[in-house]
Amino acid sequence: MKLLHIGDLHIGRSLFDFSLIDDQRFILDQIISVADQREVEAVIIAGDVYDRAVPSEEAVGLFDHFLRELASRHIKTFVISGNHDSDERLNFGSSLFETNEIYISSKFDGKLFKKELKDKDKTINIYLLPFVKASQVRHFYPDAEIETYEDAVRTIIDNADINEAETNILAAHQFVAGKGKETIFSGSESAGVLNVGLVEQIGASCFERFDYVALGHIHAPQQLGRETLRYCGSPLKYSLSEINNDKSMPLISIEDGNVSVELIPLEPKRDMRHIKGRMEQLLDKENIRSPEDFVYVTLTDEDVISDAMGIFQQVYPNTVRIDYDNDHTRELERVDITRIGENKSFDELISEFYQMVYKCDISDEELSIMMDAAREAGVLDEA
Repeated sequence: MKLLHIGDLHIGRSLFDFSLIDDQRFILDQIISVADQREVEAVIIAGDVYDRAVPSEEAVGLFDHFLRELASRHIKTFVISGNHDSDERLNFGSSLFETNEIYISSKFDGKLFKKELKDKDKTINIYLLPFVKASQVRHFYPDAEIETYEDAVRTIIDNADINEAETNILAAHQFVAGKGKETIFSGSESAGVLNVGLVEQIGASCFERFDYVALGHIHAPQQLGRETLRYCGSPLKYSLSEINNDKSMPLISIEDGNVSVELIPLEPKRDMRHIKGRMEQLLDKENIRSPEDFVYVTLTDEDVISDAMGIFQQVYPNTVRIDYDNDHTRELERVDITRIGENKSFDELISEFYQMVYKCDISDEELSIMMDAAREAGVLDEA
């Protein structure tokens, strides 16, 4: 039996001012093509189906298209909620979907969801654990000592019917920390020790009873210790911190109870790249490649270039951000901002900052505009 592990689709997400819906449609169709080519029998979606609790009509339509394509091929689909999803909205129509072998577990109801699959004479159990908080689990197990997210997950698993003589696969959407090698963070997750995106850390040892654990939440694809405990990562690069991530999805093969993993590369419609150098150099025809990619630009020119974004978007229409790395910015990085405001008025601070960045004095008109903006923002009292 072959299964695909995907997650963190974040359907409906934008990259700065650019909609990614066409890029998401492209990558979801690519996943369907891989499922066809590799004769996949099931797909696991490990949470964060949508980017927000109230997805747009366009986002819902795209996920509907994806599910219909899988169902038309008789590919079983298993879906859990992530911290970005609305439990109720994702669960809508779930009982009807089961007639097409689409199984959705969006809200923990006191029992770990389980579906038995048959592969010749072997039983493969798929368990679905939607995103949970300790308070939710405590409601169903009032006598258990549940203080942390890890306590909650351990309690759920300890009370589940798990036959370790069979093959057991779990889908979960939590921040899981492996042993030894540190978790690789990217995207909107904070690299805190105890939590990521407000989700508390859970030890990998919670999942020792499962032959494969399909995790969602961290956007960088990676295994946690053993090969069969892993984050699939997001299918697309959703932030500038993911520029160097190679996106892929695990293909899980199960034969005679043995589980093996193959990573299938995912190729986006438009890549996200970081280019750095002087404007003249970067826009030289000989250096321009894949102009439709999303491009993050770092200019090394010493002078600030007027309308740099407009100039770059004439060549790279999907330029998402421009910043500078030059003598001025490096000087600013060395400034002790904890003491910069001592015994100085607001207009003095603004004037000094302007001089530091532009190497000239701020005009009276410009200073007046900054003072007005500061008053509107509540930084200064009204005159």
